[in-house]
Amino acid sequence: MVRMAGEGDVASMTGAATETGVVLGGLGSPPTLGAVVELVGDPTRDEVRLPNRPESAATARRLAEAVLRQGWAAPATTAEHAVLLVSELVGNAVRHTGASTFGLRMHRRRGRLRIEVRDPSRGLPCLLPVTEMDTSGRGLWLVDRLADRWGVDLLPRGKSTWFEMRLPDPR
Repeated sequence: MVRMAGEGDVASMTGAATETGVVLGGLGSPPTLGAVVELVGDPTRDEVRLPNRPESAATARRLAEAVLRQGWAAPATTAEHAVLLVSELVGNAVRHTGASTFGLRMHRRRGRLRIEVRDPSRGLPCLLPVTEMDTSGRGLWLVDRLADRWGVDLLPRGKSTWFEMRLPDPR
């Protein structure tokens, strides 16, 4: 089952954060996993669909952060890097696919995490060389540098761009 976080959900998530400070974590505290999952869905169980809008990157980051830190107890550096890479992949989906929605999935298997951003475009992302003066185009460069592995799987209707990182097994 694929759950769609519709425009109202993203807006209500932002509004709820402003009003209560609970969902997005007020005053520097991390978002609560239960509150975020309740509003947009659980990417560890089903693909969470988000509207193709710039503000969806913030939703995806907060959702990933909640799962990584609270659900999986990921080390701080791993969680920070993974949240950054989620933001980069979502940014690419929003900027380059022209889709109305994209999907987010998160998997944990034997010491590894895998995060996927799925979209209906079959256009492949391209890792370009970057220089110090470049003001854009660093997203896949960061993915290539921080992830242990990354790639793109073509799907019958679109693609899944993913990355993997080591994650200590729960004790």
